[in-house]
Order: sequence, then structure tokens, then C-alpha cells
Amino acid sequence: MPTYEYVCAKCGHEMEAFQSMKDEPLKLCPACKRRALKRKVGGGAGLIFKGSGFYITDYKKKPAKSEGGEAKPAPKAESKPAAPAAAK
Repeated sequence: MPTYEYVCAKCGHEMEAFQSMKDEPLKLCPACKRRALKRKVGGGAGLIFKGSGFYITDYKKKPAKSEGGEAKPAPKAESKPAAPAAAK
């Protein structure tokens, strides 16, 4: 649920209200009790991620470690020359 900012057109009182997007805007000012409360247009807070973080490196596979504590190099495919065809 978003937080909306309001300002009273009569007394200038400013406030924030935490309400659902489906709720009607507030109209009654809590300071002067007049029906002059207007919702301010704000830029919003944007998108907020909660947690340890979202990075592309979070999902990167890490190289396996050998018993010595060093990373094992990827096995290389060795190319061998083709065996000559046997003559009959």
C-alpha cells in the first residue's frame, strides 16, 4: 500500500496517509476540520527491493575447488591427429 501526501488548501497543513490504492482520497483536514484536503502529486519512491541484493553475480556458477583449496581448471579437449587408414 502506498503512502500519499496531502495538503490543506485552507490552512496549509501537510500530512501523509498510508492507504490502499482503491481508497477514496481524504477530504477532511485533521487540523482545521474543513473539507479542503487535496492529494499532492508526487514522483513516488520508485521500486524498492528488500533483501541482501539482486546482482547478476548472485547466480553465477563458481568454479569447483580441489582439495588443495585452488580452483580446478576446466578440462581441455586434446586434439589428436587422425590415424592413417590401413592399406590392404
